[in-house]
Amino acid sequence: MDLDPLLLSRFQFAFVVSFHAIFPVFTIGLASYIAFLETLSFKTGNPAWEQLSKFWVQVFAVVFAMGVVSGIVMSFQFGTNWSNFSYSAANFIGPVLSYEVVTAFFLEAGFLGVLLFGRDRVPKGVHLFAAYMVAIGTFVSAFWILATNSWLHTPDGTELRDGIFHVTSWYDAIFNPSFPYRFTHMAIASFLTGSFVVAGVSAWYLLNGREVEANRKALSMCLWVILILAPTQAVVGDLHGLNTFEHQPMKIAAMEANWETQDKVPLLLFALPDRDLQDNRFEIGIPKLGSLILTHQWDGEVPGLREVSVEDQPPVWIVFYAFRIMVMMGLLMIGFGLAGLWLRRGGRYWRAPWFLQGLRFMSVAPFIAVLAGWVVTEVGRAPWLVYDIVRHEEGLTPSLTGGMALFTLIGYIAVYAAIFGAGLYYLFGVLQAGIYVEDPRLSDHADQAERPMRPLSATHVRFEHENKEH
Repeated sequence: MDLDPLLLSRFQFAFVVSFHAIFPVFTIGLASYIAFLETLSFKTGNPAWEQLSKFWVQVFAVVFAMGVVSGIVMSFQFGTNWSNFSYSAANFIGPVLSYEVVTAFFLEAGFLGVLLFGRDRVPKGVHLFAAYMVAIGTFVSAFWILATNSWLHTPDGTELRDGIFHVTSWYDAIFNPSFPYRFTHMAIASFLTGSFVVAGVSAWYLLNGREVEANRKALSMCLWVILILAPTQAVVGDLHGLNTFEHQPMKIAAMEANWETQDKVPLLLFALPDRDLQDNRFEIGIPKLGSLILTHQWDGEVPGLREVSVEDQPPVWIVFYAFRIMVMMGLLMIGFGLAGLWLRRGGRYWRAPWFLQGLRFMSVAPFIAVLAGWVVTEVGRAPWLVYDIVRHEEGLTPSLTGGMALFTLIGYIAVYAAIFGAGLYYLFGVLQAGIYVEDPRLSDHADQAERPMRPLSATHVRFEHENKEH
Protein backbone atom coordinates (compact mmCIF):
# COMPACT_ATOMS: atom_id res chain seq x y z
CA MET A 1 0.00 0.00 0.00
CA ASP A 2 1.39 3.39 -1.03
CA LEU A 3 1.37 6.04 1.68
CA ASP A 4 0.36 9.49 0.52
CA PRO A 5 2.88 12.02 1.96
CA LEU A 6 0.53 14.92 1.24
CA LEU A 7 -2.40 13.44 3.15
CA LEU A 8 -0.19 12.33 6.03
CA SER A 9 1.55 15.72 6.21
CA ARG A 10 -1.78 17.53 6.31
CA PHE A 11 -3.05 15.19 9.01
CA GLN A 12 0.20 15.58 10.93
CA PHE A 13 0.04 19.37 10.89
CA ALA A 14 -3.67 19.28 11.76
CA PHE A 15 -2.94 17.05 14.76
CA VAL A 16 -0.10 19.23 16.04
CA VAL A 17 -2.03 22.49 15.58
CA SER A 18 -5.21 21.10 17.17
CA PHE A 19 -3.27 19.78 20.15
CA HIS A 20 -1.41 23.06 20.54
CA ALA A 21 -4.41 25.37 20.03
CA ILE A 22 -6.21 24.30 23.20
CA PHE A 23 -3.42 25.71 25.36
CA PRO A 24 -3.04 29.29 24.03
CA VAL A 25 -6.80 29.78 23.85
CA PHE A 26 -6.94 29.00 27.57
CA THR A 27 -3.82 30.86 28.69
CA ILE A 28 -4.80 34.08 26.89
CA GLY A 29 -8.05 34.31 28.84
CA LEU A 30 -6.54 33.02 32.08
CA ALA A 31 -3.66 35.53 31.99
CA SER A 32 -6.13 38.42 31.80
CA TYR A 33 -8.16 36.91 34.63
CA ILE A 34 -5.03 36.66 36.80
CA ALA A 35 -4.12 40.27 36.03
CA PHE A 36 -7.64 41.30 37.09
CA LEU A 37 -7.34 39.31 40.34
CA GLU A 38 -3.98 40.91 41.07
CA THR A 39 -5.50 44.34 40.47
CA LEU A 40 -8.34 43.64 42.91
CA SER A 41 -5.88 42.32 45.47
CA PHE A 42 -3.63 45.37 45.07
CA LYS A 43 -6.50 47.85 45.41
CA THR A 44 -8.61 46.20 48.12
CA GLY A 45 -6.15 44.13 50.14
CA ASN A 46 -8.78 41.36 50.21
CA PRO A 47 -6.88 38.07 50.74
CA ALA A 48 -9.49 36.15 48.73
CA TRP A 49 -8.27 37.75 45.51
CA GLU A 50 -4.65 36.97 46.35
CA GLN A 51 -5.47 33.35 47.15
CA LEU A 52 -7.37 32.96 43.89
CA SER A 53 -4.50 34.51 41.94
CA LYS A 54 -1.92 32.22 43.58
CA PHE A 55 -3.99 29.18 42.65
CA TRP A 56 -4.64 30.12 39.03
CA VAL A 57 -1.03 31.20 38.46
CA GLN A 58 -0.03 27.60 39.19
CA VAL A 59 -2.50 26.35 36.61
CA PHE A 60 -1.35 28.98 34.11
CA ALA A 61 2.30 27.97 34.47
CA VAL A 62 1.58 24.31 33.71
CA VAL A 63 -0.65 25.04 30.72
CA PHE A 64 1.78 27.66 29.39
CA ALA A 65 4.63 25.15 29.52
CA MET A 66 2.55 22.53 27.69
CA GLY A 67 1.66 25.10 25.05
CA VAL A 68 5.30 26.08 24.49
CA VAL A 69 6.47 22.48 24.14
CA SER A 70 3.66 21.53 21.76
CA GLY A 71 4.04 24.70 19.69
CA ILE A 72 7.75 24.41 18.92
CA VAL A 73 7.10 21.42 16.65
CA MET A 74 4.94 23.48 14.29
CA SER A 75 7.83 25.68 13.18
CA PHE A 76 9.92 22.61 12.43
CA GLN A 77 7.19 21.19 10.22
CA PHE A 78 7.42 24.16 7.89
CA GLY A 79 10.88 22.96 6.95
CA THR A 80 10.44 19.20 7.14
CA ASN A 81 7.05 18.81 5.46
CA TRP A 82 6.33 22.11 3.69
CA SER A 83 9.71 23.35 2.48
CA ASN A 84 8.43 24.56 -0.91
CA PHE A 85 5.84 26.69 0.81
CA SER A 86 8.37 27.95 3.38
CA TYR A 87 10.74 28.97 0.61
CA SER A 88 8.08 30.79 -1.41
CA ALA A 89 6.48 32.60 1.55
CA ALA A 90 9.64 33.22 3.60
CA ASN A 91 9.72 36.96 2.85
CA PHE A 92 6.51 37.41 4.83
CA ILE A 93 6.14 34.48 7.20
CA GLY A 94 9.78 34.45 8.37
CA PRO A 95 9.86 38.01 9.75
CA VAL A 96 6.34 37.83 11.19
CA LEU A 97 7.03 34.64 13.16
CA SER A 98 10.32 36.14 14.34
CA TYR A 99 8.43 39.19 15.60
CA GLU A 100 6.20 36.86 17.59
CA VAL A 101 9.22 35.39 19.36
CA VAL A 102 11.07 38.63 20.15
CA THR A 103 8.01 40.70 21.11
CA ALA A 104 5.68 38.16 22.73
CA PHE A 105 7.43 35.02 23.87
CA PHE A 106 10.30 36.85 25.55
CA LEU A 107 7.81 39.19 27.24
CA GLU A 108 5.69 36.31 28.54
CA ALA A 109 8.57 34.12 29.63
CA GLY A 110 10.50 36.91 31.34
CA PHE A 111 7.66 38.31 33.41
CA LEU A 112 6.16 34.88 34.12
CA GLY A 113 9.16 34.24 36.35
CA VAL A 114 8.37 37.37 38.35
CA LEU A 115 4.69 36.42 38.51
CA LEU A 116 5.48 32.90 39.69
CA PHE A 117 8.31 33.50 42.13
CA GLY A 118 8.25 37.23 42.85
CA ARG A 119 5.27 37.38 45.20
CA ASP A 120 6.46 38.78 48.57
CA ARG A 121 9.94 39.16 47.03
CA VAL A 122 9.32 42.22 44.85
CA PRO A 123 7.14 45.28 45.54
CA LYS A 124 3.44 44.62 45.03
CA GLY A 125 3.33 47.15 42.20
CA VAL A 126 6.10 45.29 40.36
CA HIS A 127 4.29 41.99 40.81
CA LEU A 128 1.08 43.55 39.45
CA PHE A 129 3.05 44.97 36.51
CA ALA A 130 4.40 41.48 35.76
CA ALA A 131 0.86 40.09 35.67
CA TYR A 132 -0.14 42.72 33.11
CA MET A 133 2.95 42.09 30.99
CA VAL A 134 2.23 38.37 30.85
CA ALA A 135 -1.38 39.08 29.84
CA ILE A 136 -0.29 41.57 27.18
CA GLY A 137 2.32 39.12 25.92
CA THR A 138 -0.32 36.48 25.25
CA PHE A 139 -2.28 38.92 23.10
CA VAL A 140 0.82 40.07 21.22
CA SER A 141 1.61 36.44 20.44
CA ALA A 142 -1.93 35.83 19.21
CA PHE A 143 -1.68 38.98 17.08
CA TRP A 144 1.32 37.77 15.09
CA ILE A 145 0.16 34.17 14.77
CA LEU A 146 -3.30 35.13 13.55
CA ALA A 147 -1.89 37.75 11.19
CA THR A 148 0.21 35.03 9.60
CA ASN A 149 -2.60 32.52 9.42
CA SER A 150 -5.13 35.08 8.17
CA TRP A 151 -2.79 35.96 5.31
CA LEU A 152 -3.11 32.37 4.10
CA HIS A 153 -6.88 32.87 3.85
CA THR A 154 -6.98 36.41 2.48
CA PRO A 155 -3.51 37.10 1.03
CA ASP A 156 -2.91 40.81 0.57
CA GLY A 157 0.06 43.15 0.46
CA THR A 158 2.18 40.65 -1.48
CA GLU A 159 2.71 39.57 -5.04
CA LEU A 160 3.96 36.29 -6.43
CA ARG A 161 6.95 36.62 -8.76
CA ASP A 162 8.81 33.57 -10.08
CA GLY A 163 7.30 31.40 -7.36
CA ILE A 164 8.33 33.75 -4.52
CA PHE A 165 6.02 36.02 -2.53
CA HIS A 166 7.33 39.57 -2.27
CA VAL A 167 5.88 42.00 0.27
CA THR A 168 4.54 45.14 -1.36
CA SER A 169 2.84 46.53 1.75
CA TRP A 170 3.56 45.28 5.25
CA TYR A 171 0.46 47.01 6.56
CA ASP A 172 -1.83 45.33 4.02
CA ALA A 173 -0.17 41.95 4.51
CA ILE A 174 -0.43 42.00 8.31
CA PHE A 175 -3.83 43.67 8.50
CA ASN A 176 -5.24 41.58 5.67
CA PRO A 177 -9.03 41.55 5.08
CA SER A 178 -9.89 38.64 7.41
CA PHE A 179 -7.45 39.45 10.22
CA PRO A 180 -9.54 41.93 12.29
CA TYR A 181 -12.50 39.54 12.40
CA ARG A 182 -10.43 36.46 13.17
CA PHE A 183 -8.38 38.16 15.86
CA THR A 184 -11.48 39.53 17.60
CA HIS A 185 -13.23 36.17 17.30
CA MET A 186 -10.25 34.36 18.83
CA ALA A 187 -9.78 36.93 21.61
CA ILE A 188 -13.39 36.56 22.73
CA ALA A 189 -13.09 32.77 22.46
CA SER A 190 -10.08 32.95 24.78
CA PHE A 191 -11.96 34.98 27.39
CA LEU A 192 -14.88 32.56 27.20
CA THR A 193 -12.56 29.57 27.53
CA GLY A 194 -10.87 31.01 30.60
CA SER A 195 -14.23 31.98 32.12
CA PHE A 196 -15.82 28.58 31.62
CA VAL A 197 -12.80 26.70 32.97
CA VAL A 198 -12.63 28.90 36.07
CA ALA A 199 -16.42 28.66 36.47
CA GLY A 200 -16.32 24.87 36.11
CA VAL A 201 -13.55 24.46 38.67
CA SER A 202 -15.23 26.88 41.07
CA ALA A 203 -18.52 24.98 40.66
CA TRP A 204 -16.77 21.72 41.51
CA TYR A 205 -15.31 23.23 44.67
CA LEU A 206 -18.68 24.69 45.66
CA LEU A 207 -20.40 21.35 45.18
CA ASN A 208 -17.87 19.90 47.63
CA GLY A 209 -18.18 22.84 50.05
CA ARG A 210 -14.55 23.84 49.61
CA GLU A 211 -13.20 27.40 49.89
CA VAL A 212 -16.74 28.69 49.47
CA GLU A 213 -16.12 32.42 49.80
CA ALA A 214 -13.31 32.60 47.26
CA ASN A 215 -14.95 30.29 44.75
CA ARG A 216 -18.27 32.10 45.02
CA LYS A 217 -16.51 35.31 44.08
CA ALA A 218 -14.69 33.63 41.18
CA LEU A 219 -17.90 32.07 39.87
CA SER A 220 -19.76 35.37 40.08
CA MET A 221 -17.12 37.18 38.00
CA CYS A 222 -17.02 34.45 35.36
CA LEU A 223 -20.79 34.39 34.95
CA TRP A 224 -20.83 38.14 34.26
CA VAL A 225 -18.14 37.69 31.60
CA ILE A 226 -20.02 34.77 30.02
CA LEU A 227 -23.31 36.68 30.03
CA ILE A 228 -21.74 39.57 28.09
CA LEU A 229 -19.25 37.83 25.82
CA ALA A 230 -21.20 34.74 24.70
CA PRO A 231 -23.84 36.79 22.81
CA THR A 232 -21.10 39.19 21.65
CA GLN A 233 -19.26 36.25 20.13
CA ALA A 234 -22.36 35.40 18.10
CA VAL A 235 -22.40 38.94 16.67
CA VAL A 236 -18.67 38.85 15.88
CA GLY A 237 -19.11 35.41 14.33
CA ASP A 238 -21.81 36.81 12.07
CA LEU A 239 -19.51 39.63 10.93
CA HIS A 240 -16.74 37.10 10.39
CA GLY A 241 -19.14 35.04 8.31
CA LEU A 242 -19.97 38.02 6.10
CA ASN A 243 -16.25 38.62 5.56
CA THR A 244 -15.73 34.95 4.67
CA PHE A 245 -18.73 35.11 2.33
CA GLU A 246 -16.97 37.92 0.46
CA HIS A 247 -13.47 36.47 0.28
CA GLN A 248 -13.92 32.68 0.52
CA PRO A 249 -17.35 31.85 -0.93
CA MET A 250 -16.60 28.14 -1.36
CA LYS A 251 -15.91 27.83 2.35
CA ILE A 252 -19.36 29.27 3.05
CA ALA A 253 -20.88 26.92 0.49
CA ALA A 254 -19.26 23.97 2.25
CA MET A 255 -20.40 25.20 5.67
CA GLU A 256 -23.98 25.21 4.41
CA ALA A 257 -23.66 22.18 2.10
CA ASN A 258 -25.04 24.36 -0.68
CA TRP A 259 -24.25 22.83 -4.07
CA GLU A 260 -26.10 25.11 -6.47
CA THR A 261 -25.92 28.90 -6.58
CA GLN A 262 -29.40 30.06 -5.65
CA ASP A 263 -31.41 32.53 -3.64
CA LYS A 264 -33.77 31.86 -0.73
CA VAL A 265 -31.41 29.18 0.59
CA PRO A 266 -32.68 27.22 3.61
CA LEU A 267 -30.71 26.90 6.83
CA LEU A 268 -29.86 23.21 6.97
CA LEU A 269 -30.11 21.75 10.46
CA PHE A 270 -29.04 18.32 9.25
CA ALA A 271 -27.84 16.96 5.95
CA LEU A 272 -25.92 14.11 4.35
CA PRO A 273 -23.58 15.79 1.84
CA ASP A 274 -22.24 13.59 -0.94
CA ARG A 275 -19.30 14.96 -2.90
CA ASP A 276 -19.52 12.26 -5.54
CA LEU A 277 -23.21 12.94 -6.08
CA GLN A 278 -22.63 16.73 -5.86
CA ASP A 279 -25.74 17.01 -3.76
CA ASN A 280 -27.20 16.16 -0.36
CA ARG A 281 -28.72 12.71 -0.01
CA PHE A 282 -30.95 13.96 2.79
CA GLU A 283 -31.53 17.33 4.45
CA ILE A 284 -33.69 19.06 7.03
CA GLY A 285 -33.78 22.84 6.90
CA ILE A 286 -35.64 26.05 7.64
CA PRO A 287 -36.71 27.79 4.40
CA LYS A 288 -34.94 31.05 3.45
CA LEU A 289 -33.16 31.34 6.82
CA GLY A 290 -29.79 30.45 5.31
CA SER A 291 -29.97 33.39 2.90
CA LEU A 292 -31.01 35.72 5.71
CA ILE A 293 -28.09 34.72 7.95
CA LEU A 294 -25.47 34.69 5.20
CA THR A 295 -26.55 37.78 3.24
CA HIS A 296 -28.92 39.54 5.69
CA GLN A 297 -31.59 39.35 3.00
CA TRP A 298 -34.45 36.84 2.76
CA ASP A 299 -33.84 36.34 -0.96
CA GLY A 300 -30.06 36.74 -0.92
CA GLU A 301 -28.06 34.64 -3.36
CA VAL A 302 -25.65 32.09 -1.93
CA PRO A 303 -22.87 30.56 -4.09
CA GLY A 304 -22.88 26.82 -4.70
CA LEU A 305 -20.03 24.35 -4.69
CA ARG A 306 -20.72 23.37 -8.29
CA GLU A 307 -19.29 26.73 -9.40
CA VAL A 308 -15.82 25.19 -9.09
CA SER A 309 -14.43 21.83 -10.12
CA VAL A 310 -14.59 18.90 -7.74
CA GLU A 311 -10.84 19.17 -7.18
CA ASP A 312 -11.27 22.73 -5.93
CA GLN A 313 -14.06 21.92 -3.47
CA PRO A 314 -13.35 21.57 0.27
CA PRO A 315 -14.28 18.30 2.06
CA VAL A 316 -17.91 19.29 2.54
CA TRP A 317 -19.10 16.94 5.25
CA ILE A 318 -16.21 17.79 7.60
CA VAL A 319 -16.78 21.54 7.27
CA PHE A 320 -20.58 21.18 7.46
CA TYR A 321 -20.65 19.20 10.72
CA ALA A 322 -17.75 21.02 12.38
CA PHE A 323 -19.55 24.32 11.87
CA ARG A 324 -22.71 22.99 13.49
CA ILE A 325 -20.78 21.64 16.47
CA MET A 326 -19.24 25.08 16.96
CA VAL A 327 -22.62 26.79 16.77
CA MET A 328 -24.18 24.29 19.17
CA MET A 329 -21.44 24.94 21.73
CA GLY A 330 -21.96 28.69 21.31
CA LEU A 331 -25.69 28.41 21.94
CA LEU A 332 -25.04 26.36 25.08
CA MET A 333 -22.69 29.08 26.34
CA ILE A 334 -25.32 31.75 25.78
CA GLY A 335 -27.87 29.56 27.56
CA PHE A 336 -25.66 29.14 30.63
CA GLY A 337 -24.98 32.87 30.70
CA LEU A 338 -28.71 33.61 30.77
CA ALA A 339 -29.32 30.87 33.34
CA GLY A 340 -26.66 32.40 35.59
CA LEU A 341 -28.39 35.77 35.37
CA TRP A 342 -31.76 34.23 36.28
CA LEU A 343 -30.26 32.34 39.23
CA ARG A 344 -28.67 35.47 40.71
CA ARG A 345 -31.98 36.29 42.30
CA GLY A 346 -31.67 35.03 45.86
CA GLY A 347 -28.04 34.02 45.34
CA ARG A 348 -29.00 30.68 43.77
CA TYR A 349 -26.26 30.75 41.12
CA TRP A 350 -23.73 29.23 43.53
CA ARG A 351 -26.11 26.92 45.40
CA ALA A 352 -28.13 25.25 42.61
CA PRO A 353 -26.59 21.75 42.20
CA TRP A 354 -27.94 21.23 38.67
CA PHE A 355 -26.41 24.52 37.52
CA LEU A 356 -23.06 23.82 39.14
CA GLN A 357 -22.95 20.33 37.65
CA GLY A 358 -23.75 21.81 34.26
CA LEU A 359 -20.91 24.30 34.58
CA ARG A 360 -18.52 21.44 35.33
CA PHE A 361 -19.35 19.80 32.01
CA MET A 362 -19.41 23.14 30.20
CA SER A 363 -15.77 23.73 31.10
CA VAL A 364 -14.83 21.63 28.04
CA ALA A 365 -17.36 23.30 25.70
CA PRO A 366 -15.09 26.21 24.66
CA PHE A 367 -12.30 23.81 23.72
CA ILE A 368 -14.71 21.81 21.56
CA ALA A 369 -15.95 25.04 19.96
CA VAL A 370 -12.42 26.29 19.26
CA LEU A 371 -11.31 23.00 17.70
CA ALA A 372 -14.49 22.77 15.61
CA GLY A 373 -14.03 26.36 14.47
CA TRP A 374 -10.42 25.68 13.60
CA VAL A 375 -11.49 22.69 11.49
CA VAL A 376 -14.02 24.87 9.67
CA THR A 377 -11.39 27.52 9.01
CA GLU A 378 -8.55 25.28 7.86
CA VAL A 379 -10.38 22.43 6.13
CA GLY A 380 -12.69 24.97 4.51
CA ARG A 381 -9.64 26.56 2.86
CA ALA A 382 -8.74 23.33 1.07
CA PRO A 383 -7.36 22.62 -1.43
CA TRP A 384 -5.53 25.96 -1.12
CA LEU A 385 -2.49 26.50 1.06
CA VAL A 386 -2.54 30.20 0.17
CA TYR A 387 -6.12 30.79 -0.85
CA ASP A 388 -6.66 30.74 -4.62
CA ILE A 389 -2.89 31.02 -5.25
CA VAL A 390 -0.92 28.01 -3.91
CA ARG A 391 -2.33 24.51 -3.58
CA HIS A 392 -1.35 22.09 -0.82
CA GLU A 393 0.57 19.78 -3.11
CA GLU A 394 2.62 22.70 -4.43
CA GLY A 395 3.91 23.53 -0.95
CA LEU A 396 4.95 20.00 0.00
CA THR A 397 8.59 19.02 0.48
CA PRO A 398 9.60 17.22 -2.78
CA SER A 399 11.76 14.54 -1.17
CA LEU A 400 9.26 13.67 1.55
CA THR A 401 7.98 10.09 1.47
CA GLY A 402 4.85 8.63 2.98
CA GLY A 403 6.93 6.49 5.30
CA MET A 404 8.77 9.53 6.69
CA ALA A 405 5.52 11.38 7.28
CA LEU A 406 3.93 8.37 8.99
CA PHE A 407 6.97 7.77 11.21
CA THR A 408 7.07 11.36 12.46
CA LEU A 409 3.28 11.41 12.91
CA ILE A 410 3.43 8.35 15.17
CA GLY A 411 6.30 9.96 17.06
CA TYR A 412 4.38 13.17 17.60
CA ILE A 413 1.32 11.29 18.82
CA ALA A 414 3.40 9.30 21.31
CA VAL A 415 5.33 12.30 22.63
CA TYR A 416 2.25 14.50 22.86
CA ALA A 417 0.36 11.77 24.67
CA ALA A 418 3.15 11.67 27.26
CA ILE A 419 3.18 15.48 27.57
CA PHE A 420 -0.59 15.67 27.87
CA GLY A 421 -0.71 12.83 30.38
CA ALA A 422 1.99 14.34 32.57
CA GLY A 423 0.42 17.77 32.36
CA LEU A 424 -3.03 16.49 33.28
CA TYR A 425 -1.60 14.50 36.17
CA TYR A 426 0.04 17.60 37.61
CA LEU A 427 -3.01 19.78 36.95
CA PHE A 428 -5.32 17.35 38.73
CA GLY A 429 -2.91 17.41 41.64
CA VAL A 430 -3.14 21.21 41.78
CA LEU A 431 -6.93 21.11 41.53
CA GLN A 432 -7.20 18.43 44.19
CA ALA A 433 -5.09 20.48 46.60
CA GLY A 434 -7.47 23.39 46.08
CA ILE A 435 -7.18 27.04 46.98
CA TYR A 436 -7.25 26.27 50.72
CA VAL A 437 -8.21 29.72 51.93
CA GLU A 438 -7.78 29.86 55.68
CA ASP A 439 -7.03 33.54 56.19
CA PRO A 440 -9.30 34.95 58.95
CA ARG A 441 -9.27 38.33 57.19
CA LEU A 442 -11.62 36.91 54.57
CA SER A 443 -14.61 37.46 56.82
CA ASP A 444 -13.71 41.17 57.05
CA HIS A 445 -13.72 41.58 53.29
CA ALA A 446 -16.81 39.60 52.32
CA ASP A 447 -18.75 41.11 49.45
CA GLN A 448 -21.80 42.69 51.08
CA ALA A 449 -23.72 42.85 47.82
CA GLU A 450 -23.48 39.07 47.40
CA ARG A 451 -23.24 37.89 51.01
CA PRO A 452 -24.59 34.34 51.25
CA MET A 453 -27.95 33.81 52.94
CA ARG A 454 -26.46 31.41 55.50
CA PRO A 455 -23.17 31.73 57.42
CA LEU A 456 -19.98 30.18 56.10
CA SER A 457 -18.24 29.92 59.43
CA ALA A 458 -18.22 26.13 59.23
CA THR A 459 -15.31 26.28 56.81
CA HIS A 460 -13.21 28.32 59.25
CA VAL A 461 -14.24 26.09 62.15
CA ARG A 462 -12.93 23.10 60.21
CA PHE A 463 -9.61 24.84 59.62
CA GLU A 464 -9.28 25.82 63.28
CA HIS A 465 -10.08 22.27 64.38
CA GLU A 466 -7.44 20.85 62.03
CA ASN A 467 -4.85 23.34 63.31
CA LYS A 468 -5.56 22.40 66.95
CA GLU A 469 -5.07 18.71 66.15
CA HIS A 470 -1.67 19.48 64.70
